[in-house]
Amino acid sequence: MLYRFARAILRFVYWLLYRLEVRGVEQIPRDGPLVLCSNHKSLQDPITLGIWVPRKVHYMAKEELFRIPLFGSLIRALGAFPVKRGGVSKEAIRTAITLLQGGNVMGIFPEGTRNESVGMGKRGAVTMAVRAKAVVVPVALVGEYRPFRKMLAVYGAPIDLTPYAEQGTSESLEEATELIMSRIREMVRTGQPAS
Repeated sequence: MLYRFARAILRFVYWLLYRLEVRGVEQIPRDGPLVLCSNHKSLQDPITLGIWVPRKVHYMAKEELFRIPLFGSLIRALGAFPVKRGGVSKEAIRTAITLLQGGNVMGIFPEGTRNESVGMGKRGAVTMAVRAKAVVVPVALVGEYRPFRKMLAVYGAPIDLTPYAEQGTSESLEEATELIMSRIREMVRTGQPAS
């Protein structure tokens, strides 16, 4: 209930403030394990990534945020779970995989850090998706977070990682990661959903 209420408020605020336009959201699977892989430019990206998704999106967030009174409880209620500074722990990966195996949605930024241009992706997102038998939807966030300047959230066609999982090699996971990142780059460039 809290998640839906917050999502509705944020949809309105982001439409009003950033003229947020969404493309390709109808391509998002309505059920089953799903990883949304997006480029990462701002601390606001998790909100932009998730507010038009018709399902609750879960995220990893810095452990320090959960120590802030009230705020920590709020972000936990909204789908975030803690990850220790200095890298993603095995515990955080296990939590993410368990959530995915339960048919949930994870929002992940494969670059691992914020970049102005789409950089190289790390293969952690693909590894989690493969282990949980999840589908990946590439997402491009386009524009600047400036008041009354247009922002785009572009959702591409789902990517089935089964062929890469069957190969089971680190090279195949790298290939899958590069495929996802190339789709994101294409959508950033064109502003249109990749197929």
